[in-house]
Formats: sequence, C-alpha cells, structure tokens
Amino acid sequence: MKKIFNLVLIATACMAVACHKNAELTVLKPVAFGSSISASTSTAILSPATDSATVVTLKWPAVVYPYKSHVTYTLQADIPTDTVGATAWGNATSILIGNDVLTKTFKGSDLNTLALAIGVPANDTAKMVFRVRAYQDRDAFSHAVTLTISPYKIILPPSNNYPVLYVPGDYQGWSPPTAPTVAASIPNVYEGYINEPAGGTYHFKFTSAPDWNHINYGDGGTGLLTTDGTKGDLVLPGPGYYELVANPSTLTWSYTLVTWGIIGDATPGGWTSDTQMSYDATKKVWTVTANMLSSGSFKFRANNQWSIDFGIDANGKIQYADNPAFPYNGSLGNLTVPSNGNYTITLDLHDPNNYTYKIHKN
Repeated sequence: MKKIFNLVLIATACMAVACHKNAELTVLKPVAFGSSISASTSTAILSPATDSATVVTLKWPAVVYPYKSHVTYTLQADIPTDTVGATAWGNATSILIGNDVLTKTFKGSDLNTLALAIGVPANDTAKMVFRVRAYQDRDAFSHAVTLTISPYKIILPPSNNYPVLYVPGDYQGWSPPTAPTVAASIPNVYEGYINEPAGGTYHFKFTSAPDWNHINYGDGGTGLLTTDGTKGDLVLPGPGYYELVANPSTLTWSYTLVTWGIIGDATPGGWTSDTQMSYDATKKVWTVTANMLSSGSFKFRANNQWSIDFGIDANGKIQYADNPAFPYNGSLGNLTVPSNGNYTITLDLHDPNNYTYKIHKN
C-alpha cells in the first residue's frame, strides 16, 4: 500500500511539473521580431503618373510564437510626431495584412491616399513611418521604418454637385485649377470659406471655371462685382479666415471674417461661453480638445454670436441654422457626444459642397 501511495505522489508531482513547463512555454516565453521592417525605397515622389505603378514594398520577418498556429500581421502608418510620448501610435492608421503574410506592396494611388489620410501635406515633402503588429495570443511590434514622401493633391468632383465658382488669388498663386471654391446650395447664392495668410496682398477674384478663359468677376464698386475681366481685383482687409458670398445674378458679394467655437451644455462653457477652436492651415480644419458631457448638447458657432451657426439634420449632416446668406432653418438638432470624456472635435469647411465634422474620444 505504501508503494502505491508513493507512486501516486510521484505521478502527481510529475503532472505538476509538466503543467508548469506548459505554462512557461505558452505564456511566459517572450516573442519578438527578429529584425526590423524593410522598405524597397526610402523616398516616394507621387503624382497621377505613378498611380498604377508599384512605388514601395515593405517586408518583415516572421514572429515565432510558442504555439504553432497562424500569426496575424497588421501594418500601421503614422506621421513621426504621433509616434512618441504617452499616446504614441494612438492615431495610427492600421491596415490588416492577414495571416502569415510578410509583405505589403503599395501602388502609387494607394500610398498617396494613405499619406494624405494620416496628415502628410499635399504637394509637400515630409516623412511617414510604418511598423508591423504581430498577434497570436499577445502583441509584438516591429521597429519602425521611415519613408520620405511627397503626395499630390487629389481633386475630386464636388460631393453634392452644386454649381461652384473658383476663388483664385494672391494667397494661392493666382491658380484657378487649384483654387478653393464657393458653392451654390440655393440658386445664385455661392458661399464658402478661404484662409488668407499674413503677408500677401489679400487680392482675389471669382472665376466661373478653373481657368482664366471664361468669366472672371472683379471689383465693380463697394460690394459689387463686374464681369469685365480687365477691372481691378477684389480685396480683403487683412489676414484671417473668411466666409465669402457671391451672387453672379445680382453682381454682389460680401465677406465675413470668422473664428469658430463650440457652445452648449455639453461643453466647458455651457450655453453662455464659447469654447474656442483653433485653425490648422495645413489640414484646413478647425479643432478643439475639451472635456464634454453626454447629458448635454452643443452647436458650432462663429464669432461668439448667433449669426452663423451649425446644427445637424436627420441624416447627421451639419447644416446652417443661422446664416445671413440663407433662410433660417429651425428644423435642425444639436450635436452630442456618446459618453462623458475628453474629446477632439473637428470642423472641416474647406469643401463648400460637403461641410463635415468629426468627434474623437481621446
């Protein structure tokens, strides 16, 4: 009987050791990339001519996990300033590569779209970084590789297909094809925004086409337009962000210098004080980071006044509630956040056919 008891103890001890070894093998053993991610080139200069060409191929080594099964790889892309600090890689764009795939090839059009999406300025030369995430039962991340890239601006047709006028001027090199536009969401009332940086002449014109071969509207007197292309330019009083309104039927125009903020009982200032937004000239958006309450609501408001402000329609699109250029719209709702917390809120008014906003919880 004693021998049988001893054999049971030995068997139990062996099972305990085996379990311990299995736990160490499958859970405690570290995993890592054996070497860095590599790129077939260090520089990518993009243009419409490179859209269908292969411009860069990224490769990385396999990560060996203790358990023999598929490993899922995801490529992450970001700008260098977003890859350091407490929130490093928090804003990265992730591209699922797949199980056991160790390479990613980009055509020019795909890399151009990705670069613009993560914040690389169009028609400029800057850097973007890539790293790879491996996952089976835990994450492993590769070291990053840096690519110098020059994306080009993608000119898309207006999303709402409203008629537009182009706004070339000294502030953008007098180039109608690349000029901002104002759009007519109601007949003959063309409205939109331009940013005038300091240091220029603040001169501009409206053109009916993205060239100088059709109608261009110049100065017809105070608040008036003329179709005589030999007349003088329209002039703004100085730098800043302007709403422009033009009516080619009545040959009138106006401007309003604006700043934007958020106001409402969801915001730090309640309904009595605007929380100001800041303009990012590179991304062409207004942003604010603030602590928000889900129990309240808010609106976007210009110049701390109820003269120009946005609500949202039943489809979640922002529309003017108040604007001197348009009829009052009392059917709109207020904006909300889904839960209490710190948010970055973005207002994008660079395309008059498609004003948009984003709410991102930090």
